[in-house]
Amino acid sequence: MRRPRLVLPALAVVAALGLGGCTAEGAPQPTRTTTPPATAVRFAPQTAGDPAVVDAATAPERAVQASRAFFEASPGAVVAPDGDRAAQERAAEVAERLHVPVLLAPAPAPSASASHAPSASPTPTATPTATPTATPTASPSPDLTAVSAGLRRLGAVWVAGDAAPRLPGVRRYALADAPDVTAPATSAAVAVAADEGADTAATATARAAGATVVSSGGSRIPGASAAVVDALSKAEGEPAALIGSRFAGLGDAASWAVAAARGGYQYSGGGQVPFDGKRLFVALYGVPGDSALGVLGEQGPGATIARVEALAKRYAPLTDRHVAPMLEIIATVASGSPTDNGDYSSDLDVSRLEPFVDAAAKAGMPVVLDLQPGRADFLSQAKLYRSLLEKPNVGLALDPEWRLKPGQRPLVQIGSVSAAEVNRTSAWLADLVKEKGLPPKPFVLHQFRLDMLPDRSAIDVSRPELDVLIHVDGQGSQPAKQATWAAIHRDAPDVAWGWKNFLDEDHPTLTPAQTMEQVHPTPDLITYQ
Repeated sequence: MRRPRLVLPALAVVAALGLGGCTAEGAPQPTRTTTPPATAVRFAPQTAGDPAVVDAATAPERAVQASRAFFEASPGAVVAPDGDRAAQERAAEVAERLHVPVLLAPAPAPSASASHAPSASPTPTATPTATPTATPTASPSPDLTAVSAGLRRLGAVWVAGDAAPRLPGVRRYALADAPDVTAPATSAAVAVAADEGADTAATATARAAGATVVSSGGSRIPGASAAVVDALSKAEGEPAALIGSRFAGLGDAASWAVAAARGGYQYSGGGQVPFDGKRLFVALYGVPGDSALGVLGEQGPGATIARVEALAKRYAPLTDRHVAPMLEIIATVASGSPTDNGDYSSDLDVSRLEPFVDAAAKAGMPVVLDLQPGRADFLSQAKLYRSLLEKPNVGLALDPEWRLKPGQRPLVQIGSVSAAEVNRTSAWLADLVKEKGLPPKPFVLHQFRLDMLPDRSAIDVSRPELDVLIHVDGQGSQPAKQATWAAIHRDAPDVAWGWKNFLDEDHPTLTPAQTMEQVHPTPDLITYQ
């Protein structure tokens, strides 16, 4: 249920408090007439549109960003030293109780002069002389410019905490003596923290404003965490914020990432990042209704779902990862003879694929559409299946073996694709994901020879809307397959990995136990053809 917001005038309540201040010994103690008034807090206006992004490089900078994101005004703030986790946690507890922000005082730069000071050793002489001593060097003061500016923006008239700066017109208090303030009803925002430990101050400020803080588990994709997806999907219409330097890499994709999480879709095992290192997919590969082109085509949709679920269960006892079934459906089939359009590739009708896609969606499993373009290009063929790729459970695979140049034919030459064409295709797909607010999609590149992706280092794997996997799908003897696996891994980009077991062409075909024992690193996807 959406919580009602109570809006109070900025100075609706003025309370005179007689609290002990942090003063020098012998100095007059504050009285009721000198205690700063506790004026009302004003939370920053927030909407359910674009999220507030708190992504500066340092924790003190992010603390200031968070105060700006959640507070329009505050009579006071708590200041803790940067780098002191225990002090920050104490400050956070007070700030959350008082509903005021937490700022961080940067640690001073180390003094170089201390290590070069002269030693205080006596000088031998017949006449007693004074022993020279080191010239005392004051430690450099921390740069409090950002903290001071943050306090001025808030209109703060007091600060609390041992690290609180001395500012004209701003009263300093011990942490335990911070005055109470009047705050309006708190918001129902959801704040996603990449690393709460690194952002104790910023997340405390969010909580002080009433936000629920959930962790993305260190990922730059908020929806990588099942808890984030659950929180955002339930907080429909409520504002959101992203806290952590990890989110700086999202740029203008931050709004997409939050919208995707609000959509609620999760892969089996939780979260919206398919190849997150915590999950192992086991897939059947083939063409619907054609048993000659893979095991997926040996039965109808219902039986295919049952078969892949049973296969995945055989892997569950062999790994600590969550094991989930998947389908890889060949959507365009390379042909050894010319097709009607002359590109040596048959495009399957969407209606032929839909029963399998829909059955998989009903069973909670993802589908990857595989393209074998012949003399066509990958982007043109991908666009044929836009209606299916707009579904949250459907990803895309490119098979360069079947991407041929003019004059080449399938089964005569082994094809290849340039990084430029891969990038055009991935950019189109990533933009579609972003436009539709979909969760990150699997984007699979098949490869069993280095020349299939001749300029692989130029392939863009940075788009957060896609999770890229290289699928090593050579066939034959196990020593040959292992050699291919090692060769394709060499100098590879930072991607996930897939392995294929061929039921007829491998000698021998590995059992699930043998696959997990012999294939290292552990694949993120194991496909059967």
